[in-house]
Amino acid sequence: MVAVISSSPLKSPPFTSTTHLFNLLCRPISPFALSLRTALSRSARLSSSSNPCNGKLSVRAYMENSNPFSSFANKVIGSLPVVGLLARIASDEGGVGGDIIDFAEFRRRVGKKSTINDSRAFYEFQDRRGRAGDPLYVLLCCWLAAVGAGLLKSEEILEGVARLRISNDIEFEEQNFVALMGEAKERRAKVNAKAPSIPMEVRVEKALDAIYVCCFGEDLIEAEDQALLQIMLSAVFPSVPQSQIEAMIQDKARRVAEGEEEGNIPKPKPLPKEAVQLQMKDLQFLRQNSES
Repeated sequence: MVAVISSSPLKSPPFTSTTHLFNLLCRPISPFALSLRTALSRSARLSSSSNPCNGKLSVRAYMENSNPFSSFANKVIGSLPVVGLLARIASDEGGVGGDIIDFAEFRRRVGKKSTINDSRAFYEFQDRRGRAGDPLYVLLCCWLAAVGAGLLKSEEILEGVARLRISNDIEFEEQNFVALMGEAKERRAKVNAKAPSIPMEVRVEKALDAIYVCCFGEDLIEAEDQALLQIMLSAVFPSVPQSQIEAMIQDKARRVAEGEEEGNIPKPKPLPKEAVQLQMKDLQFLRQNSES
């Protein structure tokens, strides 16, 4: 089965003081999402005067809530049928009542604020790694570690991002991961089991492993890449000390250089039929729009 993959090189736009990663984080992923966003943009402007991606990208601790009362109130609100529905409609960040934070919601949370240095790191990483270093790919890896740790198996994460590296079908992979996380939550609910508590440091390690498989393949992690990885991971996981993240990256680079990671890199599997069908729908959608 052959994937539909664009052969044109991917190069990030020139970085300027007005270039912000929020343009990438808040863009629709597929042509269908682009059409939907265009249709809804007018009503969204009328219903809200605040833009969830308001021109600055700073990263918030999307998983951590230091206020236990706020967390409890959020769960109570989410459990109320009418109030919970209204809260979900009004919330641009999701996660109401214990809902899984999907990738779009995660990007909005990440896209709330950031420094110019953070944005530059994502763009420079993309220039160094090409299409595989797309900021959306990096953030998908971080989302899987931040939200999916404890719900997804490590091999499920690595197999998915390895497939993304060759298929470039991020929409399909997001949908697949959301389905897997939903199934894991249902299984736990049936046996009344709580999700394990995964420390943020472990989530950073999982994100780094996923980024390596997706963006590097089997390449070495050079010094320039290490510096960029530290900035990006520190932005997404602000509660983990930068010195600790730096040590994780250096250890990962050492293990890769010494060949200790060879057995940990999953071999890409054939694309599922659903992925090819979604890609063909996107191509058909683009062709229809170009002809009209």
